[in-house]
Amino acid sequence: MIYKDYKRDKLSALGLGCMRLPVINGDDSAVDKKAVCEMIDYAMAHGVNYYDTAWGYHGGNSEIAVGEALAKYPRQSYRLASKFPGYDLSNMDKVGEIFEAQLKKCGVEYFDFYLFHNVCEMNIDQYLSPEYGIFDYLMKQRVNGRIKHLGLSVHGNYDVLKRFLLSYGQFMEFCQIQLNWFDLKFQHADKKLELLRQFGIPVWVMEPLRGGSLCRLAGEDKADIEKACPGMGQAEVAFRFLQSIPEVTVILSGMSDMAQLKENIDIFSEEKTLDGGALAVLSELAEKMSKRNTVPCTACRYCVSHCPAELDIPRLIELYNEHSYSGGGFIAPMALAALSEEKRPTACLGCQSCEAVCPQQIKIHEIMEKLAGQMW
Repeated sequence: MIYKDYKRDKLSALGLGCMRLPVINGDDSAVDKKAVCEMIDYAMAHGVNYYDTAWGYHGGNSEIAVGEALAKYPRQSYRLASKFPGYDLSNMDKVGEIFEAQLKKCGVEYFDFYLFHNVCEMNIDQYLSPEYGIFDYLMKQRVNGRIKHLGLSVHGNYDVLKRFLLSYGQFMEFCQIQLNWFDLKFQHADKKLELLRQFGIPVWVMEPLRGGSLCRLAGEDKADIEKACPGMGQAEVAFRFLQSIPEVTVILSGMSDMAQLKENIDIFSEEKTLDGGALAVLSELAEKMSKRNTVPCTACRYCVSHCPAELDIPRLIELYNEHSYSGGGFIAPMALAALSEEKRPTACLGCQSCEAVCPQQIKIHEIMEKLAGQMW
């Protein structure tokens, strides 16, 4: 395992993201605790010491499952991260209540890393407002040792990140951004990287594989990757790209099964950077892909918990992207036809509750309208 120096600590360069844990019968809230324990046992045995969970992951059950799986290990042997769920504005006046509950759910007395979760356009005012006292409360926990390191994750644009850092940047010890070879330009991650360099804040990476989409390239895209990086699988290319960025400390990957975990740990057994030619090909490929009519969903599933119709929105968007990428075809219509009527995009109420918590700021109700219009 590659380790990165961080202050007086050493962190595994690969962190286990706990948003896509194995589940039972496809129920995102029903975490398969036995499988999680097996995965964490393997990860611990192979040098992974960073585990990233959050209040809302798996319907609130990720923190519980991860805490139970780690309970057998000495507390100093792993680093545990969780987050204040500011992606839901109804939580803003509950920081103390939620923080105490998180400690209990995880079965720990402190968090090694704690984040302002999903700083973005919809919550920046609340995060910065003294009315809610979020910053003051978390800093108090930082001082008394219940938070060892305080940072943030950001899905908002450059201006949002800059505004947050101008207020709290001197106190932020790390920042988690969505970064991969596609989003370097598409989501202006390069500009965020530069801003974090200016503030001297280490970078944590989320969505290194963009919800797995960068592992499923086909056709000319796949050929371009293979030509640029012969002998490497698509996951390895994505991780080697990130290893080529000096500011990156921890790369979080949401692994859903043992096979993914073993593959990623094998990749992180050594550090390899990509040469200029490979980086140039990835840049060209990203530009080509970004011009296609697709939606940048990462399947975080925040939308699902806020949908009164209980639609599987990430899956529907995946089908929309498939239909757009292929310019039609039978795959998406066939899959949609197999759904019950109450689970099809036509069942969308257009209430936009899902959009209020979408990190990518996707106009989901418009996508549902387009998808319904294409299929029926």
